[in-house]
Amino acid sequence: MYNIHPYREKDFRVTFLNPPFLRGFSRSQRSPAVTKSATLYYPMWLSYAAAVVVGEGFEIDLIDAPADNISISGVIARTKAFAPRLIVVDTSTPSIYNDAAMCARVKEALPDSFVVMVGTHVSALAQQSLMLGMAVDAVVVGEYDYTLRELATALRQGTSPVEVRGLVLRDGGQDGGFIDTGKRPLIDNLDELPFVSPIYRRFLNPYNYFNPNALYPMITITTSRGCPFECIFCLYPQTMMGHRVRTRGVDNVVAEMRYIVEDFPEAKAIFFEDDTFTVNANRCKTLSEAIIKEGLRISWSANARADLNYDTMAAMKAAGCRALCVGFESGSQLLLDGMNKRVDIEDMHRFMRDARRAGILVHGCFMVGLPAETNATMQETLALAKSLNPDTVQFYPVMVYPATVAYNWYKREGLLRSEDFSAWLTPSGLHNTVIRTHALSSEQLVRFCDHARRQFYLRPRYIAYKLWQSLGSAHELRRNLKSAKTFIKYLLRGSDV
Repeated sequence: MYNIHPYREKDFRVTFLNPPFLRGFSRSQRSPAVTKSATLYYPMWLSYAAAVVVGEGFEIDLIDAPADNISISGVIARTKAFAPRLIVVDTSTPSIYNDAAMCARVKEALPDSFVVMVGTHVSALAQQSLMLGMAVDAVVVGEYDYTLRELATALRQGTSPVEVRGLVLRDGGQDGGFIDTGKRPLIDNLDELPFVSPIYRRFLNPYNYFNPNALYPMITITTSRGCPFECIFCLYPQTMMGHRVRTRGVDNVVAEMRYIVEDFPEAKAIFFEDDTFTVNANRCKTLSEAIIKEGLRISWSANARADLNYDTMAAMKAAGCRALCVGFESGSQLLLDGMNKRVDIEDMHRFMRDARRAGILVHGCFMVGLPAETNATMQETLALAKSLNPDTVQFYPVMVYPATVAYNWYKREGLLRSEDFSAWLTPSGLHNTVIRTHALSSEQLVRFCDHARRQFYLRPRYIAYKLWQSLGSAHELRRNLKSAKTFIKYLLRGSDV
């Protein structure tokens, strides 16, 4: 079925590729796009897998083409020079056709290589992704760290990849069938995983990456995988990481923070990209105490829910927590309950009061276009955003992706405008709105978000606050200016949808 033969260990190399697409395309974020705030995520999951494969003794290369602005020809030249036997290509829903075409280019350049695609999209639509072209030998479904380690080992030894769990492969026959090697269990002991930050140090430029919720430049890591909550739209828990929370030990996290402080002198912050960093308040306190005990002095930010209590936030602030990214989502309790958010609007107000009291900044995320959305509920959302008055906000129509409850609902209701995944982006690479509701068109959702951003950010009170914040801290000034550089043009002109 496969032309498998063993290689000399020193000849077996692995390339991890975040492929070229649009400049600044943030493939690994929850809603992949070019962002209005210049946000660009590290290729974190690709880097974690690279660290695992390195730990098995393989020589690797990691290419982040969108961040480094490497062209297709540049990727091909670098890959041919490195001569990998296994090429791992990251994917996303809006870039999947581009990603499959890139696989064809690298396969043409290196016909003896084994090409595998990874990521949320191929985890959701494995066979459909393989049908995009014959250049891709397999896709990985779900968490792919250990699957890639075993695949690389099997290929190096000359054994068949059909023995590696977590893959969907072509069966090699004339009927064009597929082989599913079976579901791989989630990784239980995250402390077994190597630190991701040494991979960043070796292959990536921290100045390429930006998250407005953290001081710039920052390093992004994760302390857990999985989320116990079941919000209908959330991508990673439904396609890759699952709803069972697995955590790294506090000592393990602190050790990596120490490495970052010592080996990334340019880093001003750490961002914890856990789906919900604050899911266990006692663990947050314990980690905060350990950070203080270790004497680590670095700013950090994290994703949180609006049910965190003051005592925990106070402990986090004392340990260096600067900001929290929070999904408030909607000002309608009916819509919140419908999306399985499991939080009350009163909890949100209490959370914001406690965050201000603790001295922690908050980035608020709001979305429209959820089931049962109306003009009235959108106005409730804008009113809530103004009332909560976080440091920064975002307003977007809900983005739906294959294998999520939300995607299936909109498709079933006939509210999904397109199944052409390239339509998930506008011509310039921004998020595009591919859904409507029973009461509102896509255009109405987009216009409201443009209106809401202007209503929030162009308030004289808010502008004065941002000027005061920027004048009071050089780090805040730098962060605000970098975000505003691209954001203001969208704020003033609206969307390009």
